[in-house]
Amino acid sequence: MEFSEVLKQRYSVRAYRPDPVPEDKLNRILEAARLAPSASNLQPYKIIVISTRGREAELRRIYSRDWFVQAPLVICLVAVPARAWKRRDGKNYAEVDTAIAMDHLILAAANEGLGTCWIGAFDPQAAREILGLPEDTEPVAFTPLGYPADSPRPKRRKNLKELVSSERWSDWAGTYASIR
Repeated sequence: MEFSEVLKQRYSVRAYRPDPVPEDKLNRILEAARLAPSASNLQPYKIIVISTRGREAELRRIYSRDWFVQAPLVICLVAVPARAWKRRDGKNYAEVDTAIAMDHLILAAANEGLGTCWIGAFDPQAAREILGLPEDTEPVAFTPLGYPADSPRPKRRKNLKELVSSERWSDWAGTYASIR
């Protein structure tokens, strides 16, 4: 699929079929996350692939929506701040790098005909307990991974003029045309 089509067709799936995800598709999706850029190429994250079968009740402690455990897999990306690049002012890029990897994973899944839904509103303490995460890590995002059983809803997106400015923040209003 053309990249622009992947971007347009990807949506937040909230119903999944129970069909298993073929291992070759899963491996291509995980490889896309591995290839994601990160500050100084440090890749300060771990990817945890979780089979939902038989673990529905405990996974619902992490995120309670029923559709979260409909998919055969749930994936969690976990930041490891101690392994991340830090900017001069001390900003740690672990969560940024982890989010970029999740984005690559989600887009690769869409390219494979699979559905995902980025979840940030989960219970981090439950995630730590259930996944056995060390204290020096931070669960950043979850996504179910499986074949969609729903249809995309219309996406409302801001237009570029609302998002892009030219040269400076103060140039915010309607300057996109000047940089095209």
